[in-house]
Amino acid sequence: MYKKQMKLQRLLCLALLIVCALVFVYSLGIMTDLYDSLYGTFRRGKATVAGAEVYMDMQGFNRSFLHAAIGMILLCVVLYLTNTHSRRKYYFGNYFSVGLFAAGSLLVSIWGHLQIEAYKAQFLGINFDELRDFATKRKTLYTESTFWFDIHYLVFGLLLIGAVLLILNVVWKRKLMKEEQQLIQQGGGAAA
Repeated sequence: MYKKQMKLQRLLCLALLIVCALVFVYSLGIMTDLYDSLYGTFRRGKATVAGAEVYMDMQGFNRSFLHAAIGMILLCVVLYLTNTHSRRKYYFGNYFSVGLFAAGSLLVSIWGHLQIEAYKAQFLGINFDELRDFATKRKTLYTESTFWFDIHYLVFGLLLIGAVLLILNVVWKRKLMKEEQQLIQQGGGAAA
């Protein structure tokens, strides 16, 4: 049973590293369409299209989100530093790193979801007729797509699923460690 659990925990830690990298890539890509379609609408710091201010308003969030994504990668690296991916028995450091990663995943997901939904609502308040005219005249990208706002459900969902699986792995590990300890105690009593 330990072999299956050890294999699963290795795969889980690798999958979490990939998911954290996905969060990082998402933090880089969330502003892509906004930049291509809205950046050109600014002249002397003012938007020439009503509602295009969402691009400038999101700059601070995007910077913080990028830092949070890097933080999640570092929390995942802590799982590797404490040998959570390969340790047969867990110690305090393993429990601490799992708890830290799970808490970080939850906080980043909730904070990111609330922020992204607010900016999505602001984006949908753009005067798209003005933006279409601007894009036609200036030959810039015109989009009403909320893809980069909506994809956060998948990204944060994967992050939360990974955190839950990591916690379930700890529960399974504790159960196996307890069973192993009982077997050792039974064997020691029989030998005496």
